[in-house]
Amino acid sequence: MTVPTATPATSPPAPVAPRRGPIGRVVAGALLGGALAALVAVLVVAGGAAEHVITAAALLGFASGWAVLAAASARFTDQPQRWALVPAAVLGASGLALLLFAPGPAAMASLGWGWPGLLLILAGFIAVRARRSLVSWTRAWLVYPVCAVIALAAVGGVVGTVRAAAAPGVPAAGQLYDVGGRGLYLECIGTGSPTVVLTSGAGEHTPSWAWIAPAVAQDTRVCSYDRAGLGWSDPAPHPQDAVDLAEDLHTLLAAADVPGPYVLAGHSVGGVYDLVFADRYPADVAGVVLVDSSSPAQFSLPGYAGEYELYRRISALYPSLARLGLGPIAFGGGFAGLPPGARDAERAVGASAADLRGQRDEWSQLPVVFRQASARTDLGGKPLLVLTAGRGHDPSWFRAQDALAALSPDSAHRTVGGASHMDLLQDEHAAGATAQGIRDVVEAVRTGIPLRP
Repeated sequence: MTVPTATPATSPPAPVAPRRGPIGRVVAGALLGGALAALVAVLVVAGGAAEHVITAAALLGFASGWAVLAAASARFTDQPQRWALVPAAVLGASGLALLLFAPGPAAMASLGWGWPGLLLILAGFIAVRARRSLVSWTRAWLVYPVCAVIALAAVGGVVGTVRAAAAPGVPAAGQLYDVGGRGLYLECIGTGSPTVVLTSGAGEHTPSWAWIAPAVAQDTRVCSYDRAGLGWSDPAPHPQDAVDLAEDLHTLLAAADVPGPYVLAGHSVGGVYDLVFADRYPADVAGVVLVDSSSPAQFSLPGYAGEYELYRRISALYPSLARLGLGPIAFGGGFAGLPPGARDAERAVGASAADLRGQRDEWSQLPVVFRQASARTDLGGKPLLVLTAGRGHDPSWFRAQDALAALSPDSAHRTVGGASHMDLLQDEHAAGATAQGIRDVVEAVRTGIPLRP
């Protein structure tokens, strides 16, 4: 008799233990990776771009870090941090909105009343959710410090926004004149002709001429002005090249009823702007003073192209940093040699987000500006004085200054020994030499006597 054999039942598979991955490494890698992505985005991918693009690139870089944290923690660890999708979405959506709407200076200033509060809420949300769901050394050593940085950025944003709203208005010494729907600031002192028009260099404004303007005003009328988006002048709708700036100045002087012809005095890149103005409006120019001026051949000088590109990328970050309240700390120095009132005015206006944005826009156009200036081969025999700082330059700079002096047969080239590039404006003694040079050109225009070498 055959005894049936029972077929043994198939045992169910043993449950697989959840994978306990290295959550600390995931958190550290995601957040540090997001910071690196933001840095690469603002310096490489969007390097030198406009303020809204730089800010958007940073936000998208940080958003990628939070997105990676949410995805990687769910995939590789038993501590999924799905809440990280919230900061990823908030930062990512904000960055995309900036790229889509491309807000101008006024809109960016208005946003300053809202985004700090949103950042504070976001910092609190991250801290609470990390406390509930993240068991790792990275919570105390990385996530909480990140929350603190976000909160500090929010507080800085409030401070920066309030400071910008409370900034003094247009100084009583000058006024805004309409140049086609926007205002440019002009300040004039003294009487007599020809009128001297002072053109500032990059990062400089009307107060930079505080030593020079009063000294020259002893002999004639002197006017200084702020280009679009700088100082107390309204921004232009787009970055301007030298032709745009020449048209602005021509319109400004007509609106302010300042008759020509003028003696133009420009410091640094301001000298190049003056050369383009002289080319566009030769009948309005009686003489020119180039104060340690840049050269139309600037990009051919050794090392300048690399220096320009590096600063173009770095300076594009400045407006965004100033929105975080860092303007006075990071950019509120310099100009120590000016009279106290002018020094403080320069530091205040030059550290604002609006002015740093204007500086970035102007800097972005310099390759075009120098090409435009190179088309000018002579000044038609008008008096030309080239003042060169004797300290801080290599031989190529001095050769370029000699080339500038060759733009007119009635020219003189003087080197101010011991003075640096900025000393010619800021140091009282060196600025006195600058003022005297301008007065000499005024006298040459009046008398017709050629300049003394």
